[in-house]
Amino acid sequence: MPATDGSTINCALDELIGERIDQCSQEALPSLVGDMLCEIVDKHLDLIPLPGSGTTLERWRVLAAIAGRDLSLLKLYEAHTDALAILAEAGVTDLPPLSVWGVWCAEPPGALLNARHVAAEGALVLDGEKRWCSGAMFVTHALLSYRDEQGQACLAAVDLGQEGISVEDDGWKAVGMAATRTATVRLSGVRATAIGVPGFYLERPGFWHGAIGIAAGWYGAAAALAEKLRQALHNRKDPHALAHLGEADCRLSGALNQLREAARFIDANPVAAEAATICRLALSARLQVEAASQAVLDHVGRALGPAPYCLDRHSARILADLPVFLRQSHAERDLAQLGTLCIESGESPWKL
Repeated sequence: MPATDGSTINCALDELIGERIDQCSQEALPSLVGDMLCEIVDKHLDLIPLPGSGTTLERWRVLAAIAGRDLSLLKLYEAHTDALAILAEAGVTDLPPLSVWGVWCAEPPGALLNARHVAAEGALVLDGEKRWCSGAMFVTHALLSYRDEQGQACLAAVDLGQEGISVEDDGWKAVGMAATRTATVRLSGVRATAIGVPGFYLERPGFWHGAIGIAAGWYGAAAALAEKLRQALHNRKDPHALAHLGEADCRLSGALNQLREAARFIDANPVAAEAATICRLALSARLQVEAASQAVLDHVGRALGPAPYCLDRHSARILADLPVFLRQSHAERDLAQLGTLCIESGESPWKL
């Protein structure tokens, strides 16, 4: 089935999600998020435009809209749609019907996958563990990163319904993003399918496209919070609170323009952009959205006091979830990389 345009999908998602998630208790949220993800796939509402297809901004608008509803649902939806984009980029089109995907590519120290090839069967076999596996209790398949004998980053697709897989989801202590059921997955003798050649996952143009898609989710949540502030100040003549709204507007407007420019660039250069150019664009977009989101978190609380933290379920969840989700940013490491790219530019990157 071909991808549907973003506005049509957003309308359908709004109808599906609607008040169900707003009225859901915190205790029941993980189950509801998992059910909604499966419903979304069943209704083909995961078939959003691919990055670089000419409508990248439509893709990001869908991600932002879901993030404005619930960040845990967005986290799982973004990973699933990112997996579909990665598989399409690798030329893989024959997917199991109604499969729900995760992308588990974090590689913290001490948590590695060992891969071996069984020549007689032509199979790839994985042993070891993967941490930070969001949606491990809900998804049916996952893309996992591993390192080959030469230390190159490789990618494998795994059917999670087979034996040799165990999930430990008792390590998540935070209230924020708890509904993602992020877990550690252990694999023993698990059959997998290699996706792309060694280095494909990190070197493909879509790596940076997907990185900006995450930032679109941050932006959508921050914009939803700022809208709460805007609505709260409609009939208030409070200059200090209005100043907080003005600051949120400045920060979000800058981030919005950066996301729009990134989408235009990606659609004009879906595969041919120089690595340094797309890397700088992605880092700048992510860092601007991160800074804007942090500012909105601060200014909403300073303008409205404890009410959005305590009296409104929707804003309370975003205020708990967004700080956790933002830590998917690499913070000063990304800033240092961006600074290096600025120095390596042939000329000043800031000419008007």
